[in-house]
Amino acid sequence: MAGRAQPSGGPGPGLLPLLLLLLSAAAVIRTGDGQNLVTEDVTVVEGDVATISCRVKNSDDSVIQLLNPNRQTIYFRDFRPLKDSRFQLVNFSNSELRVSLTNVSVSDEGRYFCQLYTDPPQEIYTTITVLVPPRNLVIDIQKEVAVEGEEIELNCTAMASRPATTIRWFKGNKELTGKSEVEQWLDMYTVTSQLVLKVGREDDGVPVICLVDHPAVKDLQTQRYLEVMYKPQVRVSQNYPVQGLTREGEPLELTCAAFGKPQPTDMRWLRVDDEMPQHVVVSGSNLLISNLNKTDNGTYRCEASNAVGKSHADYMLFVYDTTATTEPAVHGFTHLPNSAEELDYGDLSGTPVLLNASTEALPTMHLSNASLAFRPDSRAGEEGVIRSVDHAVVGGVVAVVVFAMLCLLIILGRYFARHKGTYFTHEAKGADDAADADTAIINAEGGQNNSEEKKEYFI
Repeated sequence: MAGRAQPSGGPGPGLLPLLLLLLSAAAVIRTGDGQNLVTEDVTVVEGDVATISCRVKNSDDSVIQLLNPNRQTIYFRDFRPLKDSRFQLVNFSNSELRVSLTNVSVSDEGRYFCQLYTDPPQEIYTTITVLVPPRNLVIDIQKEVAVEGEEIELNCTAMASRPATTIRWFKGNKELTGKSEVEQWLDMYTVTSQLVLKVGREDDGVPVICLVDHPAVKDLQTQRYLEVMYKPQVRVSQNYPVQGLTREGEPLELTCAAFGKPQPTDMRWLRVDDEMPQHVVVSGSNLLISNLNKTDNGTYRCEASNAVGKSHADYMLFVYDTTATTEPAVHGFTHLPNSAEELDYGDLSGTPVLLNASTEALPTMHLSNASLAFRPDSRAGEEGVIRSVDHAVVGGVVAVVVFAMLCLLIILGRYFARHKGTYFTHEAKGADDAADADTAIINAEGGQNNSEEKKEYFI
């Protein structure tokens, strides 16, 4: 009849209690000396397959069975009394009972018991641990578009995981440190990590990555690309003359290049502290002086602006005579940084970089064409030659002075060496042959004996 069909190869449900009773009686008769049960704990990701193995060492054909955490029999030898088709027999022998559990869920977690019917009966348990990977990984950013120098906040959330996840932050290849909070709901954990980041122009287009460390998943990450607006970076380059001096009567052509986000919309040329000469032609980003003269000397500035701000770059012009032949000793911008911020953006070790009014350089724009050689001060060559000449003159003068002093010292030494000897006073004449000091004084020329000769008489 329908509903009373029995599984082939095993006893019906009504005979199960009687069978268990008979086996228990048989277990009392059998001895279990020297038998051991062996099993291992199982860790499985939710939805995967867990395999439980009950193994017997030194088997004597005793009965093996597997029970769930509620002490319900899953398998008795090769028979499955439990009506859960997710449990399937993998292997059965006198020494092993191996069972698989498919589509594992959190509710399946717990202790599973292996029993061996010996005298006395033996029992050992294995623990199934279920891992749950994060359901969702999302980055929320405070501002979609930021301005350089601003601080922005990013939040990364990993939802419904077990155990709690660890969140790591990266900006490009550099790891950053965030602040995490963990919320628990039943057996699940939600982790939110906050990152506060100060952005600069170099961060534009750089990915910020949220990476999850969890035993149930590998390489789980999400990312957002930063969008940073910044004011223009300006460079002035000299197209003509490509090399050499800016001489009187020759032409001069300058080009102004500006790059920013958004792209600069307003660009203009002006002369610092003076009016622009009437013969100067300005066409867009180019400045042209067809016939240089001394009145053109000065500093010429290119200004560019966008929605974020304004910046500029300067070019110092010095017009030489037509007979000048000295080549410049330095080609390139000679501006030095005025603050630590300039050092962040300017590369002072390689290609010369012109810093604009806001003390920022152009790291992303490379003007390597020979026509864009940088030379803000056309007097650089003349000044270098003058400095080298001055140093030579000073060195020569010092050498002459030192030589003259040495000669004077030698002459004085020889003079004093020749005039070295013994000198006697007039009063000591005639005292050389005296026997003692008193006699010498008496006999000395001009001594007491001659004092009478010098007597004077008054009438």
